[in-house]
Amino acid sequence: MMKFTPLIKPSYYKIALFNILFLLAFQVPAKVVQVVDTFRQEYAIKYYLPTEKNKLVKVASDRNLRIQLLNNYHLLKPTGGSFLYSGILKMDVTYRYDSLEHFRDFISYKEEFVYLTDKAVYSNGWAGSLYLKHSLAQVKLFEANDQFDFLLTDGENLQLLNRTGKKIWEGKSKMPVIGLAYDAKHRAFWVLTESGLFILGSDKLELKRVFEGKEFTCFALTEQGTGLIIGTKAGYLRLTIDDVGNAVSEPVWNRKLPCNELTTVKEIDEQLWFGSSAGAFRERKDGGFDYYFGERWLPGNHVSSIAKGPMTSILIATDAGLTQLLAKKMTLKQKADYYDKQVRARHIRNGLNATLRGMKHGDLSTGYMSDSDNDGLWTAMYLAAEALRFAVEQDSAALYNCKESLLAMERLYSVNPLIGFPSRSFERIGHKNELADAKVWLDAADGLWSWKSTTSSDEAIGHIFAFSVLAEVVEDAFIREKAISLMDSLMSHILDHDLYLVDHDGKATLWGKWHPDYVNQFPVNVGDRKLNSSNIIAMLQSAYHFTKKEKYKERALELMEKFGYYENLMRPMSEIGKADEHADDKSKLLSERWNHSDDEMYFLGYWGLYRYAFNDTLKANYKKAIIDHWEYERPEKDALWNFFAAMVGEKDPDLLQSRQFLEEYPLDLINWGIQNSHRKDLNFLADNFMDQTTDVVLSPKERPIHRHNRTMFILDEGESGDEEYSAGDIWLLPYWLGRYLNLLE
Repeated sequence: MMKFTPLIKPSYYKIALFNILFLLAFQVPAKVVQVVDTFRQEYAIKYYLPTEKNKLVKVASDRNLRIQLLNNYHLLKPTGGSFLYSGILKMDVTYRYDSLEHFRDFISYKEEFVYLTDKAVYSNGWAGSLYLKHSLAQVKLFEANDQFDFLLTDGENLQLLNRTGKKIWEGKSKMPVIGLAYDAKHRAFWVLTESGLFILGSDKLELKRVFEGKEFTCFALTEQGTGLIIGTKAGYLRLTIDDVGNAVSEPVWNRKLPCNELTTVKEIDEQLWFGSSAGAFRERKDGGFDYYFGERWLPGNHVSSIAKGPMTSILIATDAGLTQLLAKKMTLKQKADYYDKQVRARHIRNGLNATLRGMKHGDLSTGYMSDSDNDGLWTAMYLAAEALRFAVEQDSAALYNCKESLLAMERLYSVNPLIGFPSRSFERIGHKNELADAKVWLDAADGLWSWKSTTSSDEAIGHIFAFSVLAEVVEDAFIREKAISLMDSLMSHILDHDLYLVDHDGKATLWGKWHPDYVNQFPVNVGDRKLNSSNIIAMLQSAYHFTKKEKYKERALELMEKFGYYENLMRPMSEIGKADEHADDKSKLLSERWNHSDDEMYFLGYWGLYRYAFNDTLKANYKKAIIDHWEYERPEKDALWNFFAAMVGEKDPDLLQSRQFLEEYPLDLINWGIQNSHRKDLNFLADNFMDQTTDVVLSPKERPIHRHNRTMFILDEGESGDEEYSAGDIWLLPYWLGRYLNLLE
């Protein structure tokens, strides 16, 4: 078998040919381990209006699983949509007669569509036998009781027609009517105006005022008619209704909503749903809300109607189209399988874990897999995930993925002429001039490829993390040998260049610096001093553990004993903060606020820092430093950080919060625009060093998509669906780490 010799440049093409043949040749029987805990995974299918945004009046579905919408006096139906592949709304011409009508309203009544036109109430159900003429030329709304009686209004006049079309009552409202509802418990109709709530009983046909207010916008009966919710422009109020239809006690207000300007409210399966001028939300049992905003969930954010849809789905009509919100039972393993397909289908570029970029409004077919500064880091995290997956399941596909991405990592070293120096990325030479940062791209000797220089410290720690995981947990001689050789090559480069990553120009890269002159120049409270000390000791320990070369151990001990790296890495997080006014400009720049990319570097380094400690005393003390850091990150509820805490022996590593992170992460990883800073239901914090914006972190399904190198407290992101992130590093790494540590069984 050909060996990778770390200090000698191998032949490009011999390695390539060997690697291809090797990948095609091996096969390992798969062993499946199933986790059976299920949860509800939500996802959205979106249908857009083909024209400019226009208010959709209402949406409903019937017993035949048909969905209809009312827009500009016409009926529409959704067509062509599936998850991640949007459909459109088209004119519904299923019934030719319907296309001739001028619709004012429609309802799903006894699971059949019933329509209101400027002439009649009619339905195509019941063999088309329902057709009732009326005399309200400017009719706007109608509602039905359980006996086929219909209450109609043009906003001022009201008419009650029985099943034969006879007018059995009529009246007037002093204020414009904006809502109607039938209450089976009280056998009465409820009528809502902007300033009042009225009841029209069946026994005594008289419109009676029940409650007064202002700026009413919508309402709904709840709890089988014992409660009533009135939405306003400033929150909602809850009324309790007695047996004769009177409001009892004072109304209970809720003005702490994701958006207080309500447009519609609906009780569906004993859950309250609200539409607003800024998204939709569902009230939870704990009194909080699940918030749906932006095109991850909705075509537009101004919601006009919410209804129960087919197959327990929820239908949400907006100013730009329709969402069908669905949920299916999944296990975390099934979610992992879904994400694995996502990665393999759209995010593996020459073996590297890549982002899909350049998409047009979320259209996956228009995107391309792009290089990035951190191709090595993102690939390392995905590679570690696949290694842990293979260790858990012995899945032959995982082993193949490990080998493919490990070979891609190897190419980061072999594509350039520098011994032990990893490129940031590589790309075919014809595209170099198209890249925004073309000046840091250099042509390889073969004339076919280009490689990206200026490699940083986060790449280095990511490489060592992945190589260590592979060498420890994957029982495969080829992978173990290659991982250790690459690790030895990188660390030899760093030691040979006096603890610097030295680029093609003979100079250290901007961030690839671990020498005491660099590290200890920073004041003790500047994070880079602690971070770089922690990372280099972890890297040297890992190299020593797998190669047994004394040079790594000797240098690590020298740094800790002679240059204060042990004190640096053990320094409590409570002492890390902004540099004082007397510090140098670089220290001030690096400590303006907490750098969450550093968290990712710390925690990836903790694998080697803790597991490969030189002795038990160091290991016990490293644990203290790691838990101290984790306590600062604990409010983010990041499953990856929690599992690293569990790895070092934390007794309460927030496993419930980790499961919630994994379960609630959206299946849609497109960078849709997200906004939360306008919400009235959140408790905002003052500006702070850690960038914690609220007292409690939002659910992953409500916040922007991003990697672990940014704070989980980001509230807003103004993107437009031009990128899809890979689940390989974002979700699969914490999941498989949790599985490997037996935390998710």
